[in-house]
Amino acid sequence: MSKKVLICDDSGIARKQLARVLPKEWDAQVEFATNGQEALEHIQSNEVDVLFLDLNMPVMDGYQTLEALQSVANAPQVLVVSGDIQTKALERVKALGALDFLKKPVDQEVLEKALEDYSLLGDGADSQGLVLESSAADDFSLSQCLQEVSNVAMGRAASVLADMLNVFVKLPVPKVNILEVSELQMALTYGAMNTGRCSAVTQGFVGSGIAMEALLIFSDSSFPEMAKLLNVTEDIDHNLEVELQMDISSVLIGPFIKALGDQLNIDFSYSHPVVLGQHIKVADLINVKRAQWKRTLAVEIVYEVDNYQISCDLMLLFTEDSLPVLENLLSYLVEDD
Repeated sequence: MSKKVLICDDSGIARKQLARVLPKEWDAQVEFATNGQEALEHIQSNEVDVLFLDLNMPVMDGYQTLEALQSVANAPQVLVVSGDIQTKALERVKALGALDFLKKPVDQEVLEKALEDYSLLGDGADSQGLVLESSAADDFSLSQCLQEVSNVAMGRAASVLADMLNVFVKLPVPKVNILEVSELQMALTYGAMNTGRCSAVTQGFVGSGIAMEALLIFSDSSFPEMAKLLNVTEDIDHNLEVELQMDISSVLIGPFIKALGDQLNIDFSYSHPVVLGQHIKVADLINVKRAQWKRTLAVEIVYEVDNYQISCDLMLLFTEDSLPVLENLLSYLVEDD
């Protein structure tokens, strides 16, 4: 009997990537949902045997979807597919009933083994092969492609921090926009840094025609919690604040850029991290780099640590000259086989 399959992911690129590695001989009909709420509505009105579920989505995320499925009769078998590879994320989805956890981008052999291990492939008799009931994806912009690779890189960086400190890091959907400097200031002012003053660390990266700056911004109110998290007991002075910034920055920026480079097949060269400002307003922070930024492709990720009042804003700022090169490198994500 043909399997009814639903792929739920807010990224059209991720939906297409996953559909592309499903076994072509699998007797399955595949449909798509863009968030957990849409998936639930589909499941409540249609038969679904297998659900591939992303975690970080708007409207209703993967955790909320798994919780809701516990009260749904004849709920599908769930395989979570996510860039968030934190150990606590895996434990949490298993506790909520997911069969398995597959990391993005999904390896075809790993996926096929999971389908075999959980007896989801069927016997193959009289198989009609894989049928896509609707389009997995159409055309994609540079921003959409960069959002998906940033999502994967974000998960890698959060996993390093989570393992090092034994915490769970809350992950958002990355925001990608081409911004003028005034718009960048507005994005920061009304984003994670909307209150009080902030401090920042910056680090430059170049490789294969791409130049970017990683800017990690901390709310000043985060420092006491950062010290608590790192088991620092002494009084927080200027030198200790710098040390805390550098410690967290090395964990979040380094693995993120490494994972980004791996997906683009680039080994980035980098400058030493530098403290850009301390205890300053966002407007003053922008003014420090106004002459360089003018117009930029910006990726914004807000990291929050569960049970701690810690929030930091990671911005990747690409030069305009990098855009054509970046677009070309990302085009492979949506190429048809």
